[in-house]
Amino acid sequence: MGCANGKVYSRKLCRPLVTEADLQRLSSALADLEPRRLRGRVRACLGQSLVAGGLHSFTARGDICRIGTDDGPLLLAEVVGFDDGGVRLVAYADPAGVVRGAPVTLDRRWSAVRPHTSWQGRVIDAFARPVDGLGPLPQGPEPRPLFAPPPDALARRPLGARLRTGVRALDLFVPCVEGQRLGLFAGSGVGKSTLLSMLARHAEVDVVVVGLVGERGREVGEFLTHALGPEGRQRAVVVVATSDQPAMLRRRAAYLTLTVAEWFRDRGARVLCLLDSITRFAAALREIFLSAGELPATRGYPASVFTELPRLLERAGPGTGTGTMTAVFSVLVEGDDPNEPISDAVRGILDGHVVLARRIAERGRFPAVDVLASLSRAAPRCYAPDERELVARARALLATYESMAELVEMGAYERGSNPELERAIAVRPAIEALLAQAPDEPPTDDPFARLAAALAAAEAGTSGNRP
Repeated sequence: MGCANGKVYSRKLCRPLVTEADLQRLSSALADLEPRRLRGRVRACLGQSLVAGGLHSFTARGDICRIGTDDGPLLLAEVVGFDDGGVRLVAYADPAGVVRGAPVTLDRRWSAVRPHTSWQGRVIDAFARPVDGLGPLPQGPEPRPLFAPPPDALARRPLGARLRTGVRALDLFVPCVEGQRLGLFAGSGVGKSTLLSMLARHAEVDVVVVGLVGERGREVGEFLTHALGPEGRQRAVVVVATSDQPAMLRRRAAYLTLTVAEWFRDRGARVLCLLDSITRFAAALREIFLSAGELPATRGYPASVFTELPRLLERAGPGTGTGTMTAVFSVLVEGDDPNEPISDAVRGILDGHVVLARRIAERGRFPAVDVLASLSRAAPRCYAPDERELVARARALLATYESMAELVEMGAYERGSNPELERAIAVRPAIEALLAQAPDEPPTDDPFARLAAALAAAEAGTSGNRP
């Protein structure tokens, strides 16, 4: 037996008995061990909320505890607060069967995940467990805290180069750069999930991380099979927490989505993070904080909801290395009111917003992007001078038509009385045709050339009709 270069060798066999891979696995296993078991007891249980005693000196907000006996069913709960009565926890599952005096054991192994490159093409739950039936999920060597703080503002790299999304309406009128954070604001049933699937398939990135938070179970399968498709799913990691699951799981799924995306970003990849939806994440927060004893404030949302929103959203964007995380967060606008509390709060945090309009969807044009109501704060740095002038001209013509749309559609407009409106009427069908794009339609090589041709044809047509 001998030792060289940190390895143990057999002199007879001249091969290492312990390899670097063995040491790495041993190190990972030791990192998961708790130095000792810290236990308390359940004092009270009401709904999903529990109170435990005996853990005041050992737990912090966000810690995970295991409730029940060692040989019983696994029930995990998260510490959400403290008071004189004990530690307040909210369970990740139905606490049916938990009795007064049941043991509560601190278990920090669940506070971190170990992402791996082989997670691409897989579907996982809020605890990073596979739910796609494709076998075990490999674990990486590096633990990543689930509730990590955002990168330091001064250490972050600036936004990167222009990102081609492959969606003409966005590339033309709401351009995006690497590391930008966009909000996708839409009511129900106007094509929000379809647009997200188009981004997942067509965007020029290395990795896509999709979080489906609070979605209906039926829609999850349809999104994976039909909307995302094999080509989109191959490079995507999909995190799922359906609407029937407890609020703690829905909240955790959102944080897991950002954690996995951060890991790929910190490895130097260009990452697209898609989270659907922030509204259901906020609804989960409302349920959690109300059960923890907080008082409702704005439209029933406790103040802590608006404190936690930026903690999640600010984690997206460029990091301190060469990788970038571009993020699109969907916002389900309640009652089609763009100024409801969650929409208003999210809009103030992000770097731009894409608005899907119901009136456009009812006309049958998809994606139903309202280009006049949508805005990218990175647009000035995205356009070349000729592109900026072209898009500004198209926006002006669309705005002119919108301001007079009722008169035109009623037949009350007298043709020839407004030359600018004549040009807007002439160019609008071509622009609408350019903005329409089927989900499986491949990206256009140069959408600006098509827009320029449409404007030129409209100008020529109106010039020829002048007396």
